[in-house]
Amino acid sequence: MIHKPPIDDLTEKVGSKYSLCVVASKRARQLMEQAQNQGYNELPSKEKPLSVAAQEIYDGKLTVTND
Repeated sequence: MIHKPPIDDLTEKVGSKYSLCVVASKRARQLMEQAQNQGYNELPSKEKPLSVAAQEIYDGKLTVTND
């Protein structure tokens, strides 16, 4: 479960909890795929991929488009 950043703040940035779930999970999968391609079983930072994705959304590194 994500505690930092707060879910409500993330939802405001993305638009809905559903969109947050979709965007964060897709990004987490990308992060794990990149780590595995480099020969790691987990992220080099030892953080959980979903936590990294949530922080990226909060920091504005990921933007959501309506496609």
